[in-house]
Amino acid sequence: MEFNVLSVVQLVGGLALFIYGMTTMGKGLERAAGSKLEKTLEKMTGNLFSALLMGLVVTMVIQSSSATTVMVVGFVNAGIMTLRQSVGVILGANIGTTITAQILRLDSGGVTDNIVMQMLKPSNLAYVVVLVGVIIMMLAKKRRTRDIADIFTGFGILFIGMSVMEGSVAPLADLPQFAELFAAISNPVLGVLVGTGVTAIIQSSSASVGILQALSTTGAITWSAAIPIILGQNIGTCITAFLSSLGGSKNARRTAMVHFYFNLIGSIVFIVGIYAIQYTIGFPFWDAPIDKGGIANFHTFFNVTNTILFLPFTGLLVKLATWSVPSGEVQEDPLAKLEPRFLTTPALALEQAQRCIAEMGEAAKQNFKLATEPLFNSSVAPNEDVFREHESFLDRAEVEIGRYLTNIHNIRSVDQRRQTAEMMHSLSDFEKIGDYAQNIFGRMDEFRQAELSFSPSAAQELRTMCAAVSEALDLTVEGYVNRSVSLSRTVEPLEEVVDTLKERLKSRHIERLSNSECTMQTGIPFLDIVHDLEKISDHCSNIAIYTIQLGEGAEEFDTHAYAKEEFKATPQFAEKLRYYQQKYLTQIDAINA
Repeated sequence: MEFNVLSVVQLVGGLALFIYGMTTMGKGLERAAGSKLEKTLEKMTGNLFSALLMGLVVTMVIQSSSATTVMVVGFVNAGIMTLRQSVGVILGANIGTTITAQILRLDSGGVTDNIVMQMLKPSNLAYVVVLVGVIIMMLAKKRRTRDIADIFTGFGILFIGMSVMEGSVAPLADLPQFAELFAAISNPVLGVLVGTGVTAIIQSSSASVGILQALSTTGAITWSAAIPIILGQNIGTCITAFLSSLGGSKNARRTAMVHFYFNLIGSIVFIVGIYAIQYTIGFPFWDAPIDKGGIANFHTFFNVTNTILFLPFTGLLVKLATWSVPSGEVQEDPLAKLEPRFLTTPALALEQAQRCIAEMGEAAKQNFKLATEPLFNSSVAPNEDVFREHESFLDRAEVEIGRYLTNIHNIRSVDQRRQTAEMMHSLSDFEKIGDYAQNIFGRMDEFRQAELSFSPSAAQELRTMCAAVSEALDLTVEGYVNRSVSLSRTVEPLEEVVDTLKERLKSRHIERLSNSECTMQTGIPFLDIVHDLEKISDHCSNIAIYTIQLGEGAEEFDTHAYAKEEFKATPQFAEKLRYYQQKYLTQIDAINA
């Protein structure tokens, strides 16, 4: 046998099978574990040790420290996990990733004539496992059953890929150049660079360790060559988290740096310590061939020891990461919470979308104040830059949040479907509130440039209506953010009062125009602003009713039927209506008394 082009093709094909099997098995395990896996990871990060344990367990389940770290980067980017909480998960993930190499070592051992023992070897059993997986897949009618089929087929393909790689590299055992190559890699710096480079290219430390385990079957790889490569593989796996953090928040990038520093500093400490011992005392096995078990054991030993060493210095990792990615002047984008990684986990995705819609409410509130404050205080200059920034955010948020909600996968529960529908309605209404605030801002800008002013009575009436709408907007946003049904119930009676205010202000302003107390130049903007204020109140009512209907488990969101038939007939509504009438309508009456 000789190593030729066909051997290279087999090696690459075996690697492809290996990665595909590992990915398929990991995704099957993740889906079988349910959507609560990420939710549990989010909740169980209260202290360092629970975070470490959770990182270890999740990584063992999904068979990828890169996937766990990317998940954590997503949590930090979305603001639902702090940078300090992420450290423990990352430490645990680095231990959990060693399970793949330990599984692959199960195929070690000599050949036996016993047919039963041969069939129990993973490389032979793999074909049976794949067959079982395919049969389950063909008979599966439920998603969960297909997930189990993926676990079986992925596990089998993983070992078949490993077996193909081992067979393709077997001829290398007879090549002296191959032994010379790995003798050269015994140089620690070169070995670390090779391990880092290969892992960075294929973006999987488990896969690169699997390649090394396959090559070890030739007997040409010594401990001295394997150790620096394994250390480099742990550094190279950081590339996935780096790529994941690009375009994210500064804390997301810092999380990737925590992962990097953990592996880099740990590798440096190990290199220095191991070579110091080798050149003083010496390891008896240093130049002996390493097998798959030895590679798996050293991989586990490095990550466990590294984690133990770093446990007292997690604060140092955070400081290093913070120093590497300093706080800048650039404001974080609120829509960064819309993590694509959460689209397969509806509970998390909906939670993040709700937070972004709450940000829309805050932006609409601020723009309302920016638009109305200059109406009554000539010394307050309209801040056009801030206003435009908020308005741009509202427009962009409506599109991006809407797209995000439509792309959420696996929404099965009725509650999640209802929540999605409520959000689609609410984000549209918040954006429209921003549009009407923009109308007021534009009209007042023209009004100021023309050096016009309202009559004292018109200004006082407008101030009263603005105060009522401002209160309605405050109640709406607070009720939405806290999902408070009781608070949202107070919006509709206030909206009724705003409707009455609109009619009274219109009729009184027409009287002023008839009596020549106001001119047409001021009259038209006044009536337009009153119209915009009433429309803002209408959209506040819509959002509040959506919140009430969601909280009460309504099957459909119908604002008109709800507002007219159900809520308005209650004693609570009548009581609140009287309260707001007394608060605002009496002010209007007093102005013209």
